[in-house]
Formats: sequence, C-alpha cells, structure tokens
Amino acid sequence: MNPKPETRNSKFKDTFLSKRVIDLPPSGIRKFFDLVSATKGVISLGVGEPDFVTPWHIREAGIYSLEEGYTAYTSNYGLIELREGIARYLEEEYQAPFDPNTEILVTVGVSEGLDLALRTILDPGEEVIIPEPCYVSYKADTFLAGGVPVTIPTSLKDGFKVRAKAIEEAVSPRSKAILLGYPNNPTGAILTREKMLPILEIAQRHNLVIISDEIYGPLTYEGKHTSFASLPGAKERVILLSGFSKAYAMTGWRIGYAAANPPFIDAMTKIHQYTMLCAPILAQKAAVEALKNGQDACLDMLSSYDQRRHLITEGLRKIGFNCLMPRGAFYIFPNIKSSGLSSEEFAGRLVEEEKVAVVPGTAFGECGEGYIRCSYAASIEDIEEALKRIERFVRTTRKQR
Repeated sequence: MNPKPETRNSKFKDTFLSKRVIDLPPSGIRKFFDLVSATKGVISLGVGEPDFVTPWHIREAGIYSLEEGYTAYTSNYGLIELREGIARYLEEEYQAPFDPNTEILVTVGVSEGLDLALRTILDPGEEVIIPEPCYVSYKADTFLAGGVPVTIPTSLKDGFKVRAKAIEEAVSPRSKAILLGYPNNPTGAILTREKMLPILEIAQRHNLVIISDEIYGPLTYEGKHTSFASLPGAKERVILLSGFSKAYAMTGWRIGYAAANPPFIDAMTKIHQYTMLCAPILAQKAAVEALKNGQDACLDMLSSYDQRRHLITEGLRKIGFNCLMPRGAFYIFPNIKSSGLSSEEFAGRLVEEEKVAVVPGTAFGECGEGYIRCSYAASIEDIEEALKRIERFVRTTRKQR
C-alpha cells in the first residue's frame, strides 16, 4: 500500500530540502492572493503596483533597442550610460553624489539589490534591526542570508515613524545593520531629515551599516524625499537601494540599483555576477530613457496618486477607521479594530462577502494586527466603489456583534 501524500511530502522535505527554506513562512501577501485569484469580479486594493502602463516613450526605447540588435550581455555593473544617468539623478534630486564607475550597480529590481546587500554584509547569526510594519521581504531575506531579524514595532500614535531610542534599545553585540524602508510600505509614512540624523548617530557609534530602501522616494507628496545617503558622514556606511518600478510604472521591467561606497558595490557585484550576471539589456535601455525624459510622466502620476490618497483617506475616516494620511508611496494602513475582527478575518470576509481585496496588516509584522493595507494605485471609480462596499461590510459586521 502506498503511503499517504502528506507522508511522502514530509519524507521528501526532510530528505532533500534545506531546513532554512522549510522554516521560512510563505509570504502573507501571496498566501492571501491565492484566495483572491479564485474570486471573480474583485476590486483589488491589494496589489502594490501602479495601475498606469509604462509611458510610451519608455516602452518605445525598449522596443527600439531590440530593433537595433541590443540583445547581448552588458557589464555586470550595468550599462555605463544608465549608471551615469542614475548618478546624475541622485545628485540633482537628493544631493547624494555617487561615482557611476565604482559606486553604482544595476540590479534585477530592488528585490535583488536587497538580497545582495544582506548577503554581502552578514555572517551567520548577525542581527539586522528592522522597524515594523515593513515590506514582507525584509525579514525573509535577512533569514535567508544567515542573519537574524530583530524587529521593533512602530505605531499609528507616532505616525509609524521609527524612533531612534527604539533602535538604540535593540542594538546588541551581534548587531550588524539597520534596514529601513521610507517612504514606507505598507503605512505611507516618511522619515524626515530630523528623524534620520539621530539614527545615523546610532549607526556611527555602534559601527552599523544602514540599508536604505528608497524605491518610493519619488512618490513623496509634501516636500521632497530626503535620502539617507545625503546626510553628512552617512555615505561610508549607507547602501541606498532604489529603482524604476514604482515611480515610472515599470514593475515588469525589473530594473533597480544599489548605490554605495566601492567596497560594498564590489562585494555585491561578486554575488551578482555569479547569479544574475546582469540586468536585461532592453530594460536597461528603457531605464536610460526614463531618466532622460520621464520626469513629466512621473509628476503626472504623482498628481493622480495625490488625488486618490485624499479620496481614500477621507472615505475610510468617514467609515470610522482611524488612519494616517499617507505622505509617500501609494498605500494607506487603516486601523480596523473597531470592526471587532482580526486583520485576517476582515480581509478574508471582505473579499468573500463584498469582493474587495485588501491585505491583512499581519503580513507586514505582528504589530500590523488590527490594520489592513489598501493600495490606492487603482482608478478613482474603483476606489469609490470599494469604499461603498467596505462601508456596507462594516455596517453589516457591526450589526452582527
């Protein structure tokens, strides 16, 4: 008699799979969207992706590069014209100067840049301090790199800004780095220069690396984004990560970059050359065009997101949810505790009963319990209809209590 499937699977895992991978929990976002994908007619406020198509002139640059025969490998570091464009952008926009020849690496999305940064700096058992709620890959990538994620909660009361004191209290003899993502996914919070300076002082005093994920930097609504790499004395210990996915609506092109001192970039490139080799050349050509002529399109998209963030914030507050007005990115993180439901219950029932997809706050850390993440990278019409359905759902659940 053949063994049961679960017995066979368990034996397979124990025999062939890495314990580190077995112990890694699945993404809270992907797990939830397996349910969503099976439901027809859903309005999605869940996907962290622009609802805009990549601007035509950027797509055309990619198409034209193929027509011209650009189909070969590039330098492991990426096209020099792209690295030069990135260097100009960082200096002009954020006053963060980097040498395109030695201090910039083009990566396959910011996700690869994050993985490379962590694998470059971590030895087994070293700790990375990570404020939560945070992007789902931060803890997982730290774990896969052999490190130990040390999470510290942020709160709505503090505008979801990490406090320097909390970072100081989390530092131990095993601490190696602080991993920050601002503007923040999932809360929409930003970190001001005044809040960054004491964090930098802590990093300097304890000799820590700062990995700064600034992919949403161009999507800042009030004032301009401050890059960690622009702070006095920060550059020697900062690995800046960014890319083209969000601001230029280029998620599927998979183009990101890391900017840091040469020893960091050289070490990251060692891993990159054995795994990815280089980012796709046609996507790099498109990114060159994005930097040259894409700023007007970025501003148009930012203006549209700004209109939507006001619409969704006002709508959720009218329903009775306490929520921070997002100051960056395109997410809002409302507190839904008044519904009497957990984050997972709320999100699961909302998609089943009203066909609106949001992400449970717990996907972004334990302190996300009692919250949901809503993306307003959706049309005005979809946001308005989703708000009506959420209001109806909340009214129904309150009657049932």
